[in-house]
Amino acid sequence: MAAKIKKYITSDELSSHNKAGDLWISIQGKVYDVSDWLKDHPGGSFPLMNLAGQEVTDAFVAFHPASAWQNLDKFFTGYYLKDYSVSEVSKDYRNLVFQFSKMGLFEKKGHVMFGTMLFIAMLFVMSVCGVLFFESVWVHLLSGCLVGFMWIQSGWIGHDAGHYVAMPSSRLNKLGGILFANCLSGISIGWWKWNHNAHHISCNSLEYDPDLQYIPFLVVSSKFFSSLTSHFYQKKLTFDTLSRFLVSHQHWTFYPVMCSARLNMFVQSVIMLLFKRNVFNRALEILGLLVFVTWYPLLLSYLPNWGERTMFVIASLSVTGMQQVQFSLNHFSSSVYVGQLKGNDWFERQTSGTLDISCPSWMDWFHGGLQFQVEHHLFPRMPRCQFRKVSPFVMELCKKHNLEYNCASFSKANLLTIRQLRNVALEARDLTKPVPKNLVWEALHTHG
Repeated sequence: MAAKIKKYITSDELSSHNKAGDLWISIQGKVYDVSDWLKDHPGGSFPLMNLAGQEVTDAFVAFHPASAWQNLDKFFTGYYLKDYSVSEVSKDYRNLVFQFSKMGLFEKKGHVMFGTMLFIAMLFVMSVCGVLFFESVWVHLLSGCLVGFMWIQSGWIGHDAGHYVAMPSSRLNKLGGILFANCLSGISIGWWKWNHNAHHISCNSLEYDPDLQYIPFLVVSSKFFSSLTSHFYQKKLTFDTLSRFLVSHQHWTFYPVMCSARLNMFVQSVIMLLFKRNVFNRALEILGLLVFVTWYPLLLSYLPNWGERTMFVIASLSVTGMQQVQFSLNHFSSSVYVGQLKGNDWFERQTSGTLDISCPSWMDWFHGGLQFQVEHHLFPRMPRCQFRKVSPFVMELCKKHNLEYNCASFSKANLLTIRQLRNVALEARDLTKPVPKNLVWEALHTHG
């Protein structure tokens, strides 16, 4: 029987299939048509749309377990990529994923999950008891802080449940995500996955990474001054007079903005659940948010006056704001770029756009293990408790290929972030000077 003749297409031909209804990708040189999978993709449509028409093996390896490979055949077009090649960096990266998989590091979750859930239960009971059984304003203040700590710990659980099966089964994983994110924290786990997956895929892209799109409050690069388009929110990020004023003072307002970031997350969650289509488990998610908007206001109602209620809310938001600060430190001072991620630049983009926070092992609880942000971006399915173990391997790989491995102490990371925000703020203030200087600035910074 004659051997079947392989059919080939070039990378240029592949790149033409880059839109909804005509979406092709290449994995290990085999070309797949995932157009019909777009609406059912568990990670949302954005990752597929962002990598459409590209060779995406590294991203696929990062986000999918070995079992996912068997589901690809039904999407195979019969074509192979004629000019498929693998860089030395990608070879070493894929080998690391293979070795870590053999070691069981993607499955060994340790006791992090169970211990964190017990800690969350303890914080919740203590905060409720502090409000119900004590009259001291200081105890009520402490109770508000405990709710903030509970939200931080719930955030780690929701984060894990969104990336991999953190619970004993997929069903429990979904329910756990809704319990800890929606019910206890007031944040839609579906919204978080939609947002966070986009961040991972487009790490530090000014146009594609939603975690850098904080206009009008914060701007990490002067390139935003030309009013870039957000491909995540599908709208223009207009840099207007209000934005210029707020950005001009952003190095002073950074921490207050981070403390109020949870309010925006709650609003975005509601908007997605009520107005977005193709939301998985919509009914359960809405029920979860209803649980949150029941217990939290009810707890506030047991406080004696509006002054203490306001204090309680500010305390809980301020404490959980530390988590928002931590996430910002990992990226705000790192390298940014305009445009789409190229699939063959996966490793380089993840490392250059990310900063690790160095700390002793006994401080892992404070950072949730995600101070190893470079490792998390390279191996998003890996449990947080394994990152300290794999960090030396990542550093060695970066050193071998002369790539950045950014790492700083918590205090230095704060200084780097504030310095970056201040530099951009000073550039924004320059825009308020006379028109001739403004025209020169525009000539030098015109996008495209």
